[in-house]
Amino acid sequence: MLDIGINLGFGNLHPELSDAEMYEGDVGVGLLADELGYDALWVVEHHFDDYAMCPDNLLMLAHFAGRTRRIKLGTAAVIVPWNDPLRVAEKAVMVDVLSGGRLLLGLGRGLSRKEYEPFRIPLDETRDRFDEAAAMIFEALETGSIEGDGPYYPQPRAELRPRPQRSFVGRRYCVAGSPDSIVAAARLRAQMMSFIVRPVADLVPTFVRYRELYEAEHAEVAPPVSLAVGMYCHEDDELARERQEQFVHRFFLSNVDHYEMAGEHFASTRGYERYAESAALLREVGLEKAAKDYAATTLWGNPERILGQIETIRDVVGDFELSLTVAFGGMPYDQARQSLELFAREVLPQARGLRVARTAVGA
Repeated sequence: MLDIGINLGFGNLHPELSDAEMYEGDVGVGLLADELGYDALWVVEHHFDDYAMCPDNLLMLAHFAGRTRRIKLGTAAVIVPWNDPLRVAEKAVMVDVLSGGRLLLGLGRGLSRKEYEPFRIPLDETRDRFDEAAAMIFEALETGSIEGDGPYYPQPRAELRPRPQRSFVGRRYCVAGSPDSIVAAARLRAQMMSFIVRPVADLVPTFVRYRELYEAEHAEVAPPVSLAVGMYCHEDDELARERQEQFVHRFFLSNVDHYEMAGEHFASTRGYERYAESAALLREVGLEKAAKDYAATTLWGNPERILGQIETIRDVVGDFELSLTVAFGGMPYDQARQSLELFAREVLPQARGLRVARTAVGA
């Protein structure tokens, strides 16, 4: 069965809402997803900006653990260099215990200078910090104790209490797009989390590389890639297109500003060289063209159209998981809820049957 969840970004691009009102709206969408039968609820970690503001996603998931019944609860992701690995491991175990084993732990390393500078961490250190801390966290969740002798997180052995109740193998995720991040995800025996920001066919070489590395490292078929994408569903196809373009455009501009995606600093920042090419292309084509290209990668339209778009992804990628961003760009929450409900009623049952059998890359 194809797992389909939703992703909450906690961005306040709403013209007239306070941050507290935005929080109420996003939390309401998450609770509705549980009622409607979605498989997972993913929550970001972001700081200091209208783009997204959830400074502790494990804390937010503890809140959801007490207000939901069955939906899996995922971090998308804990940004490892901003957090002490001991505290991440402790909080992950606590949320898993509180939720009855529903936690999916996704880790990432972040990208935005606007977030890294207040934390007083140079971008050049993020690769090494992530590799050191992520291994400590995942190992601690299996053994029940954490320790480390690396340069960034020297950690005397400490026992986690409450103790882990079950293995996190099969519940590990890593955001991965750069070559180094793909290697890290495979080595950590984690599912690869990726964002659909260009045609899916262009992403396939990255997915194949991850699968090859995973299978070589662990002698088992790699788990499905988890794909995050914006979605707006409405019976009126033309209205769906208009609204999707409106709110995707606003979200895209906020994304570009938050991450400085057109910036020239990526070329000289260790571990982020891959983004230099994307930044140069963005400067060349301009924001309007780039926004339209990004909107073209999202899921939009009536239920039949969206189901067809998901089938196309399946045909190109093979087995995958899907995480839908349904409240974005200042979209009114009544529209986001209606889209979520229509998708659940008309698309979700059929889309779940699209999963294909996993086979080894070399088979």
